[in-house]
Amino acid sequence: MAHLLEGIEPDGYDRRYGDRELTRRIAPYFRGRGGAVTFVTIAVIIAAAAGSAVPLLLARTVDSAVDDDGDGRLALLVTAILVAGITAWLLTLLQERTTGTLAGDVVLKLREQAFAAAMRQDMTFHDAHPTGVVVSRVTNDTQAFATLISLALSLLGQVLMIVILLTALFVINVPLALVTALVAALIVAVSLAFRRAARNASRQQQQALAEVNGYVQETLRGIAVARNHSHQESAQAELHAVNHQWFRASVRLNRLFSGIFPLLISLTGLGTVAVVLVGGHGVDAGSVSAGEWVLFLEALALFWSPLTSIASFWSQLQQGLAAGERVFALVDREPSVRQRDRVPVPRLRGEFTLRDVHFGYDADHPVLKGVSLTIPAGRTVALVGHTGAGKSSVVRLIMRAYEFQQGSIDVDGLDVRTLDLEQYRRRLGVVTQTPFLFSGTVADNIARGRPGAGRDEIEAAARAVAGGDWLAPLSQGLDTPIDEGGRNLSTGQRQIVALARVFLQDAPVLILDEATASIDPLTEAQIQEGLEALAADRTTIVVAHRLPTVRKADTIVVVDDGRIIEQGDHTTLLAQGGAYRLLYDRYFRHQQPDDDPADDPERPVHHPSPYARAVTPANGLADRNGEESVIDGHRV
Repeated sequence: MAHLLEGIEPDGYDRRYGDRELTRRIAPYFRGRGGAVTFVTIAVIIAAAAGSAVPLLLARTVDSAVDDDGDGRLALLVTAILVAGITAWLLTLLQERTTGTLAGDVVLKLREQAFAAAMRQDMTFHDAHPTGVVVSRVTNDTQAFATLISLALSLLGQVLMIVILLTALFVINVPLALVTALVAALIVAVSLAFRRAARNASRQQQQALAEVNGYVQETLRGIAVARNHSHQESAQAELHAVNHQWFRASVRLNRLFSGIFPLLISLTGLGTVAVVLVGGHGVDAGSVSAGEWVLFLEALALFWSPLTSIASFWSQLQQGLAAGERVFALVDREPSVRQRDRVPVPRLRGEFTLRDVHFGYDADHPVLKGVSLTIPAGRTVALVGHTGAGKSSVVRLIMRAYEFQQGSIDVDGLDVRTLDLEQYRRRLGVVTQTPFLFSGTVADNIARGRPGAGRDEIEAAARAVAGGDWLAPLSQGLDTPIDEGGRNLSTGQRQIVALARVFLQDAPVLILDEATASIDPLTEAQIQEGLEALAADRTTIVVAHRLPTVRKADTIVVVDDGRIIEQGDHTTLLAQGGAYRLLYDRYFRHQQPDDDPADDPERPVHHPSPYARAVTPANGLADRNGEESVIDGHRV
């Protein structure tokens, strides 16, 4: 069977929790609901006692009828049976209603905590684990674990009934009670032996379901790509594969439970036969009264029912426990980005110092190899280089999106690892190449830059980008609804909304990662004017391939193969004739206006320099034979 479940592997941060640990972890979620918990506890006890009283009273009724104690006693006993039955039914009803509310509260709190844990994770976590798989833990698994609470409280009442009945049976007739207890012990032993296999099977089934959720979510988000490239059939085939993993895991789980339930039923049947035989011989010998025999036969139904209920609910119990393990594994997962302290962060001046920084997204593939860089406060620094050189990695480390392995990064003389992380990130205004917009309106998305901002402030931020001309094509201006991810807006419009969000944020440090790469030249020129005003007296770090952005930077930093190989302003670096000159000639030159005297358009493309002789076509910067090279994904 194991080979059928290949591919269903636990996530790297999964861990195992014992039943006692899970019980301890769930207790805090009932804080503040002491009254409801107390009521449920009392209701369970009274309902169990009333339910246990029914067969005891029935036995007395039979003995009274046999002994002919009179109609008055029989009527009293019958009335007592009715009262006990109604009491048990009413308290069970109220207990289940209250339990449902308590379980809903647990779902509410646990889901919020799981969501907060997912939001707390750094980008290393989200790179490694598909969004749909994480969503499954936050939604499906929290629901399954909370359902466990309702089942556990319901079964608790039945277990109490077993204890009360078994105690009464031992008082009334020890031999019959011993037979009953022996069979009960055998049933419990079989259930406990089955528990571990059931937990593992439930865990694999839920992991397989999470894989299905993850694949479906990812595919639907990329539906346009699938249609454009006619990948519907291949997508369906891939779904078939992950769906069948879930199917095989579900079949295994079903086979386990379909095997245990008939076994337990058979054991209860054997117990019933044993009680009938022993009790019948006792009545015949006069050692057992007719009422006592009826009591044991009637108690059997109540006694075996909880045990078989436990068996029938065992699947849900184990699924709930496995779900609890998955949820708490997410809650307990420590982010890779760890702060050594929580120093309050005032408004930053924005002076950054990187010293011998080494970083890799995994240990076997280093991306940055000893980067040292100083970014003065209030200056604009542009990072340039070919794709994969490490430009974006530098800004991601400054943003504390990832943890670097060696070196240090300081801001205003403070180690970034000692700062309050949430406060620090709020001091950074970040715009990426592919901005994400949330459902709502354009104004709602801009307002995310500074929650609580007024309408006038939002409008001012919107008009600060591209002169506000971009609002005219929108059907309802700032109140235009935005579909999921901003699908109803153009790429340029989404980028402008993201820029307006940063304008409203008014952060002391700006990080622009290809922020104007998806915008037409006219809009870019308008945005540049707004950015210049915004960047005044602010530290601005730009990852750019557009010449207007690069030329206006105070310092241009050339990154290649995880190292900084040149620094300087545009004019100085061109005059040096090194790596930046090669990038300019092969990539930036065609963006240079013909009438701009700042650069020498007659400068030969293959300028002989030590750097040009040192590099090879493989690194995408130089090709002394005039063959094609690739820079930033462009063949030049």
